[in-house]
This record gives sequence, C-alpha cells and structure tokens, in this order.
Amino acid sequence: METEAIATLIRAGMPDAAVQVTGDGSHFEAVVVSPAFAGLTPLKKQRLVMDTVREQLASGELHALSIKALTPAERG
Repeated sequence: METEAIATLIRAGMPDAAVQVTGDGSHFEAVVVSPAFAGLTPLKKQRLVMDTVREQLASGELHALSIKALTPAERG
C-alpha cells in the first residue's frame, strides 16, 4: 500500500482527524491528531485508528502500522 492510500482510509473513518503517514512500503507509521481522542485511553485511541484499516490488515494488503494518536492539545 501507499502512504496516501492509508491516510485516505484513516481520514474516511475519522473525518475530523489530521493524518500523516510515512513508511517504506511494508511498515508504516501514522500520526493521527483528532479531538475524538479526548478522554480515551491509549488503547482506545489505537483501536479507533485500527478500525479504519481493519479490512486491509485482515487481507494482508497492509502488513504493519504503528500509530501515534494525539488530541490537538497533546500535539501542542
């Protein structure tokens, strides 16, 4: 998968999020900033993002995604 395709999937599932994805074609890192993360545990933040790419992970199209999920306040 391409970085922009992953970012598009995350944005589709979390329309209020600012998304930046980097990677080398097999391992990717997503930085997702969203007010939807306010008050959530780190695990719940991760799950929100992973839900947007669950189908691609299940099919093997997306192999590995590391997520940094922040609220706008945490981003600074």
